[in-house]
Amino acid sequence: MDHRAKRVAIVGAGTSGLAACKHLLARGFRPVVFEAGESVGGLWTRTLASTRLQTPAVAYRYSDFPWPDTADVFPRHDQVVDYLAAYARRFGVDECVRFRSQVVSAEYVSAQPEDAADGWERWAGNGEAFGDGTGVWRLTVRQHGVETETTAQVHEFDFLILCIGRFSGVPNIPAFPPDGGPEAFGGWVLHSMDLSDMADADAAALVKDKRVAVVGASKTAFEIAAECAEANGAGRPCTMVCRNPQWLLHGTNVWGMVNIAYLYMNRFAELMVPRPGAGVASRLLAALLAPLAWAISTATGAYYRREIPMREYGMVPGHGFARSISSCLISMLPDGFYDRVKEGSLVFARSKSFSICEDGLMLDGGGDKQRVVPADVVVLATGFRGDQKLRDMFASPRVKDIIAGAPETAVTLYRECVHPRIAQMTVVGYAEGLNNIYSCEMAAKWVARLLDGAFRLPGVRRMEESCAEWGKYYARRSGGGGEGQSSWRPCIGAVNLWYNDELCRDMGCDPRRKKGQGLLAEWFQPYGAVDYADIL
Repeated sequence: MDHRAKRVAIVGAGTSGLAACKHLLARGFRPVVFEAGESVGGLWTRTLASTRLQTPAVAYRYSDFPWPDTADVFPRHDQVVDYLAAYARRFGVDECVRFRSQVVSAEYVSAQPEDAADGWERWAGNGEAFGDGTGVWRLTVRQHGVETETTAQVHEFDFLILCIGRFSGVPNIPAFPPDGGPEAFGGWVLHSMDLSDMADADAAALVKDKRVAVVGASKTAFEIAAECAEANGAGRPCTMVCRNPQWLLHGTNVWGMVNIAYLYMNRFAELMVPRPGAGVASRLLAALLAPLAWAISTATGAYYRREIPMREYGMVPGHGFARSISSCLISMLPDGFYDRVKEGSLVFARSKSFSICEDGLMLDGGGDKQRVVPADVVVLATGFRGDQKLRDMFASPRVKDIIAGAPETAVTLYRECVHPRIAQMTVVGYAEGLNNIYSCEMAAKWVARLLDGAFRLPGVRRMEESCAEWGKYYARRSGGGGEGQSSWRPCIGAVNLWYNDELCRDMGCDPRRKKGQGLLAEWFQPYGAVDYADIL
């Protein structure tokens, strides 16, 4: 059988799912995309009213599909959804999507015993994307009808691509002390996911004329706090409670003239990072350049501390600027954020821990000191459990266990896509980047070529060694995702070019993408999606 006639399922029609489908279509496959929602766009279809892109449109794009001229510099969430829908129409992806179809369970069925994977020398036993042809993925899909009752159907596929993302689905809820959780509160307690899922008018009505406390220091926490402050003013100020402030920027130009992409998103910048799998020479060179890396991080951090009144309000991050790059913990401030702080409609409260009491939040001030933050509504902007979301996809306890690694770590996949001991399945869009659409499109191109037989994976042992190398890098360079989550997060932000280089070498493509522009351009100009447009 022609491998292009194989049945391929993609779960999710967000940025990664659309890219995976587009590149499979280009290679002659006809995948089926299951999307739980009613339209393409993934989490962009469920956001706060004020949510915008954190990356300029010129950078946040697919390699062969530019934004329309009417798009904002930092597009609104509805503009992002329109862009993704236009991409789906342009490349015929929308014809492959089954909307309101939620995959609730995935089970691999094979003639081989489940533990046969423990003895593999090559992926799937023979190193082929579709294995020996006897194994299938059995998906249980729940159909959400508009007027009919929800029904479940079972479908079988020869290959499964998960494009479910990490920032939705399973909220990260902090652990509360006895009698110190939501049950003790006299008002509303909800996660940011619940607020984002509401219609804009309903979300606005919930916080209007309320004392709102927002827990967290992420981009979402800042956006919620800004919306509440604008709605209620200084009469009912919003309180933002956080433990570890993050770097949120007012602009991407440092010292008014140098874009941070020139400092952190080019080949020379990555020489200052010990790249996983690059060998001893990379570590030695990074060590030699460590003083320069420290100077750039220190100077960049000093610039933003001077330009943004974070020190005045006790919101200086406890980690350096370079650490935020390697942890993908850098975002843009909502417009006029510190103006709200200055006028008194938004206040900060730092606390190592907190509990919920009848009147609001009880903050730990150290020792026996405690204070209450009065609130009518508490919003937990405490992130998501992407690892748990991935586990929950699978029916097999064995797969649940190995897909997410040990409790103190996070998911480690070969090339951030393949688990060496799970056959006929890849994950796209799980690892973070400073520009997620850029990194997930590259992974989608790699997966499409893998399924098309353009290259073969190395042996299982070599893949596991590579996973371990990347895991060590994440453990050293990436900060955790929050209380209750893994101690590190898969972020390729500081080594995105090196990651792309590995994908290019696998695919037989030249990693150096700026040929003809000169040596200086190759080493010092930022790289972006457009540089890889000719890799189809």
